Amino acid sequence: MKGLVVGAGIAGASVAYFLGRAGVSVTVLDAAQHTASHVPSALVNPVRGQSGQVEEDALEGMHLTWALIRELEAGGHVIPHGQTGVLRPVPDDKTRAKFERNLPPELRHEWVSPAGPLAPGWAHVLHLPDAGWVDGRALCEALLTASGARRVEGRWPGVDGSFDLTFLCGGSLGSTWAGERRTHRMGTMLRLDRAVSEVPLSFGAYLSPDTGGGVLGGTFEAPTPTWEPPRLPLASLRWLLEKGAALSDLSGVQVTGRWTGSRLSGLRCGPDEQGLWHLSGLGSKGFLLGPLLARRLVARALPAQASHLQ
Repeated sequence: MKGLVVGAGIAGASVAYFLGRAGVSVTVLDAAQHTASHVPSALVNPVRGQSGQVEEDALEGMHLTWALIRELEAGGHVIPHGQTGVLRPVPDDKTRAKFERNLPPELRHEWVSPAGPLAPGWAHVLHLPDAGWVDGRALCEALLTASGARRVEGRWPGVDGSFDLTFLCGGSLGSTWAGERRTHRMGTMLRLDRAVSEVPLSFGAYLSPDTGGGVLGGTFEAPTPTWEPPRLPLASLRWLLEKGAALSDLSGVQVTGRWTGSRLSGLRCGPDEQGLWHLSGLGSKGFLLGPLLARRLVARALPAQASHLQ
């Protein structure tokens, strides 16, 4: 059986990996440019937003992502990451109460005193010991290599009958090329010469280690209906630096560069009326939910091979 995967971000790479595990001969067609999943440090963090929402599949997704990384590393792939935990400081009792209402009992967590790398002024700190960070590009590359997929650069020309299964997993650029009008949000991250904290800090923006030192991330521009070329959002960078300084002391830290990507929001996961399979629009939850949703999608498309995907 032959399968085509359009897109090589975390959605497409994960789909290709599980197709390969099921014995499918995979071709990955990718634009090879402007890949938001190639973020230098992505948080694998189940507690989202400034009120601590936890999606139904967040815990299962987090554990699968770490399991895949261990499996790939055992096969010789190098994937910089840290399952070091994440610290989520909150500013007041009211915000803590919102978080506590949303935290499922099966999620390992504890409230700790504000200390260590955190700047003064935080009322409480939620520690999530099973969360952490991962190098997005390295994980995508490992999944694609392990899938055994043949890779082709270019744009999807449409259905041509050469493949038994087609999975559309394009991000912002691929969606725009396909003529879709969806929600796109540009985000910018600053590269730092060192990690401010070995444990990622997250509230509004986030500080995290990466392979070259550290990052300060979290700006999101106004949504647009199509992909737009990356640009330097000066006003947002001021906001980002202020958020970073509120999280930790940035004195002496040097900015060494920036990374900008456009994320596609509005999840599509399943078949359409033409029999094409979709996994796109994961937004900022790509590394938390992408592999899990990809495994489920491939199991739906190949029910006879579903047992081999667990």
